[in-house]
Amino acid sequence: MSRTPSGLFPAGPPSRPTYREPHPVTGAGVAAGGGSAFVWLLLFGLLGTDVAGYAWWTLVAGLLAWLVAAVLVRHGDRGVGVGIAIVTAGGWSIAAAVVAVRWATSGDWPLW
Repeated sequence: MSRTPSGLFPAGPPSRPTYREPHPVTGAGVAAGGGSAFVWLLLFGLLGTDVAGYAWWTLVAGLLAWLVAAVLVRHGDRGVGVGIAIVTAGGWSIAAAVVAVRWATSGDWPLW
């Protein structure tokens, strides 16, 4: 006569499978994405000759970078996508601060 286990102590392998992330987020991936986004935004920002040009170029570069980040998060290396998204948000914040300071000091909206 055999006894039915109570389940308090597992007797064998787990009953459910263990899934692993195919592209785990790593610090190196986030750093690589952040570094590449920084260079990308810097190159586009240098195309602007004034505050308005800098702000518009940064906005366009950030939109393109976020599209790439969305594709990477969905289909590629999630760490790189996260790094791109974080640095792009920081770059947009800097551009917004530059526009706000110019607007506050001159009294004229600099983007039109």
